[in-house]
Amino acid sequence: MPVVLTLLRIKNLALVEELEWQMEPGFIAVTGETGAGKSIIIGALQLLLGERADKSLIRTGADLCTVEAVFSGNDLQKLNPQLVEAGIEGCENDLILKRTLSSTGTNRQFINGSPATLSVLKNLGDQLVDLHGPHDHQSLLSPETQLRLLDSFARAEEQLAEYRKHYRQLQTLLAEHAALDTAETAREQELDLLRHQITEIKSANLVVGEEEEIEKRYRLASNSKRLIELASAIANKLSEADDSVLSQLAETQRLLRELEKIDSSMMQFSSAHAATVVELSEIARTLSAYAEKLDLDPEQLAALEQRVSLFETLKRKYGGSITEVIAFGERAAERMGKIEGRDVELERLAKEIDNVRAQMNGAAEALRKLRIKAAPKLSENIRRNLRDLGFRQSEFESKLSALDEPRPNGFDTVELLFSPNPGEPPKPLRAIASSGEISRLMLAVKSALAVHDAIPLLVFDEIDTNVGGEIAHAVGAKMQTL
Repeated sequence: MPVVLTLLRIKNLALVEELEWQMEPGFIAVTGETGAGKSIIIGALQLLLGERADKSLIRTGADLCTVEAVFSGNDLQKLNPQLVEAGIEGCENDLILKRTLSSTGTNRQFINGSPATLSVLKNLGDQLVDLHGPHDHQSLLSPETQLRLLDSFARAEEQLAEYRKHYRQLQTLLAEHAALDTAETAREQELDLLRHQITEIKSANLVVGEEEEIEKRYRLASNSKRLIELASAIANKLSEADDSVLSQLAETQRLLRELEKIDSSMMQFSSAHAATVVELSEIARTLSAYAEKLDLDPEQLAALEQRVSLFETLKRKYGGSITEVIAFGERAAERMGKIEGRDVELERLAKEIDNVRAQMNGAAEALRKLRIKAAPKLSENIRRNLRDLGFRQSEFESKLSALDEPRPNGFDTVELLFSPNPGEPPKPLRAIASSGEISRLMLAVKSALAVHDAIPLLVFDEIDTNVGGEIAHAVGAKMQTL
């Protein structure tokens, strides 16, 4: 189902306090005398299209102005990728656009209830509504849109996609080539920096996992004096002093044995006491050996300290861990290899650029042939519609011109030219001043492109200006066709 506007709500906009307007199928025109409020409807649509607004539009005495539109149709699903990219949930059959203006100057916009930026609202509006009138939203005046419509009329979508593929490839290759082909001084400076970085990292002889082991050894070495003091003191208290723990336990052990001779039930305590003596003796022996093993070598401590300091310096420069520092060195070596092999790489890129450019030029030529073939047919189709709308002796031309440089849409630009009266040279559409004239012209263009144009809602402001009778009937017939 094609997209249609089904509902328009206006609250506190200009003279309108509140309006809810449901559009019925087949509705094509709003009529009324001057001052009836037709322009307010146009203004509401303009706000929903993302046009600039200020608080002067708010109805006198009100603090908040709201405009809201509901679009319906299965074709709305084509907009879902754009909605999702903007962080808005996709739609199925309904799309609700809403905008509020506050007397405090705060403006907000919503799409399906979700807050949205004005640019997102404007981009959606460009795809939903084409409003034609004096100083209004006229997408057909854009050269890019005119070229897009010519391509649509020519059914050149496949050829355009092929061209764009090669164009994007070429831009990527050209960027790579430019990045590699830097100024010689900058190249040498970068090479000097890379050599320094690689040498500094390589000379450190880094090994993954080494940092933890070195830091452990450094922590022990830097505290070895205190560790020896503590271990020796404990061993001394346990076994070496005159009043050592073990010497005192020997006396308690003797007393327990005498107790055991009198009361055999005390045997368990005597056994436990003996086991404790054995454990404490082992602790004393181990601590003595530990103290003797600890090295107070100042040179070793200095070497460990220097290694730890080197780790910190490298991590500060090249990464948060030794693993990251090693990875940085590998990337630097790879980059240096590319720069040093720059000439070879530049030659390879140049060949690839030539190849892709040839493919792009071929695709551009195929695209141009379709455009050249379609342009006069489009012009004739529009001229035929113009005659139906009262421009009996008008001229219309689709002027295709070649560009010097490739663009995203090819090597061509198109400009639609129009002359309403005989003897006048055709002029660009943007030079047409009369709103009634340009509205009828746009209606003729839209009629010719009705099958190809993707914008579902067309609004023509003052399209009946200076027309009547047979021409007015023709205008109505064209609008009904659209």
